[in-house]
Amino acid sequence: MLLPSVRGRLSDRSLLRWLSRGRLAEAPAAADPLAEVLRAIGRAYPREGLAALRMWGQTGERPGAWIAAAEPVYMEPRLDRLFLQVLGPGDVSGSELQRLFDALQETLGSERELGFARIGSSGYIRSGRPMVTPGMPAAALDGRNPDGALPPADVAADTLNLISEIEMTLHAQPINAQRLAEGRPPVNSLWIWGGGYAPAQCASEMPPLYGAQPLLQGYWASVGGSAEPWPGTIGACVDAAPGGFVAVVPAVSDAGGALESELAALRDAFRSRKLTSAVLISVDGVRVTLRRSDRFRVWRRTARLLEGPVA
Repeated sequence: MLLPSVRGRLSDRSLLRWLSRGRLAEAPAAADPLAEVLRAIGRAYPREGLAALRMWGQTGERPGAWIAAAEPVYMEPRLDRLFLQVLGPGDVSGSELQRLFDALQETLGSERELGFARIGSSGYIRSGRPMVTPGMPAAALDGRNPDGALPPADVAADTLNLISEIEMTLHAQPINAQRLAEGRPPVNSLWIWGGGYAPAQCASEMPPLYGAQPLLQGYWASVGGSAEPWPGTIGACVDAAPGGFVAVVPAVSDAGGALESELAALRDAFRSRKLTSAVLISVDGVRVTLRRSDRFRVWRRTARLLEGPVA
């Protein structure tokens, strides 16, 4: 299950003790939830086409072209290096992002070779010629120098040249001058990643998916899996799919003790033997593997990983 933030958010000591009996570890779930979910269910990670899969999940249709994700970022200069800052939906409005992508399409786009598009808070590039791109999303590099994640120039000249052209185009946009005047960081680059073609659709045995997460939804569509909206509670997932499921718990469940209620329902499912194991992955990087036999690990103390951010 993919959960909202859990570090320091749980006040119910009995829930903390129960979770602490599981196997706890750090997990980069916020950056790549698909990798963590596939690891949990024992499936191989796609070799390419992550952006195309995400677009598939957003539109419900398999993209036929080569697609890369293009995330708005601020490349902040510090001394002799640049550091990447992710600019998410709370930092860049949908109208701002649309204006920037319209400018890129008008300046750099062409009907056959190159296209720029926005879907919700996500940006995409369509290319008539495949390019070498990083496989790592911008979220995995937030606050870091991205040089080590970029492919070498001898195999990715087209990508690096395109990034330079994008940065020159964005630098000239009035919206960025306005953002600077308002004390907001400009969108001065796009992080291009996950390039490739969507895989051909196939049929595969998959647990049902509950919840809205575009990359997961696209992967489930590619393997013919069942993907349904979040049914409202973890208990409803347990009842609907007693053989096992993957759930994406909405972020709103983090408010007003609702997350604790969901975890309590999960604990009840273990106690009533409706579940024998589960993997919980939170957006703030906590992974908990639970088995029904963990109830005998009564000597375990409350895990510091759940108490709050680790220094």
